[in-house]
Amino acid sequence: MTSLQEMRDILLRHRPSDGIHPCPLPRISLVRSSEAGEPMPVVYEPSLCLAISGRKRVLIGDTGFVYDSAQYLVVSVDLPVTGMVLKASAENPYLCLKLDLDVAVLSELLLAHDDRVPRGDHAASIAVGQVDPAMRDTALRLLRLLDTPGDIPALAPLIERELLYRLLSGPRGAMLRHIATADTRLHQISRAVAWIKDHYSGAFSIDHLAGLAGMSPSSFHEHFKSVTRFSPLQYRTRLRLLEARRLMVSEAIDAASAGFQVGYDSPSQFSRDYAKAFGMPPLRDAARLRAMPAGLPG
Repeated sequence: MTSLQEMRDILLRHRPSDGIHPCPLPRISLVRSSEAGEPMPVVYEPSLCLAISGRKRVLIGDTGFVYDSAQYLVVSVDLPVTGMVLKASAENPYLCLKLDLDVAVLSELLLAHDDRVPRGDHAASIAVGQVDPAMRDTALRLLRLLDTPGDIPALAPLIERELLYRLLSGPRGAMLRHIATADTRLHQISRAVAWIKDHYSGAFSIDHLAGLAGMSPSSFHEHFKSVTRFSPLQYRTRLRLLEARRLMVSEAIDAASAGFQVGYDSPSQFSRDYAKAFGMPPLRDAARLRAMPAGLPG
C-alpha cells in the first residue's frame, strides 16, 4: 500500500460524510467532498492544505491556484477567496488535510533553523508547492494518530512541528519567513487584517489601520491590496457578507436581521452587496445552501 492510499483509507474512516470538520488532532480539519461543485466564496485562514485525492481550485482576484495530491496550498494571511472542487466522485471523493498554521511555532523554528529557510524580498499571501516524500511521510504519521488517539497528546505536537519544519525549509519557506518575522510587510499587514476580522461590524479609519501596520495611509492601502487583492473597505464588506451568509444558513436568521448583525444599516444595501458578491439575493442563496448535502461549504 502506498502512503497516499493509506492516507486515503484513514480519511475515509474518520471522515465518512461530506463537509469540513475538526478532528482530535489539534489545528487539523479533515475535508471531504463526493462531487465537484460550483465556486464558493469563503475565507481561508493561514493554513496548509494537503489534498489526498481529487483536485481543487482557489481563486483570488483573477489568479487561480490548483492543487491535488502532488501539490499543497499554503495561505499566510486571512484571505477571502473563491474555492471550487474540480475533481471528485462518490467512489473517489476529494479528501484533504487542512492544518491551521501556528505562527508561534513557525517563529521558534525560524530562530532555530534560520539557515535552512529560504529568503526572498517579495512575500506572496497564497501559493502552491510540490509535496515531497518527506512532507507526505510526516503528514501520514500525523494521520495515523487518529487510529491511536491515546498517543495524540504526546506525539501530535512533535509531528506537527516536523510538518511545519518541512514547509519552512521547502520552496515556499520564504513566504512563511515573512509571517514569522515581526518587521516584514506581510506581518505588518496581517495585524491590520486581524483587526478588521475582529471589528468587521463597526466603522474603521484607514489612518487607524495604517497605524496598526506601522505605515503611511497611502503605503498601507497599496500593500493591503497587494496582499489581499481587496481594498480595506472591500475586505470588510466581504467578511460581513460571509458572516451574514453563515447566520442565515446555520442559524436560520432572516436576511434583514443578518445584515443588521454584521453592520449594515440598510437592508436594501445589504441585499445589493450580497447579490453582487454571491450572484443571487440573500434568501434564495441561503435556501440553496441549506439544501446542499454538506450544508455551508468550508
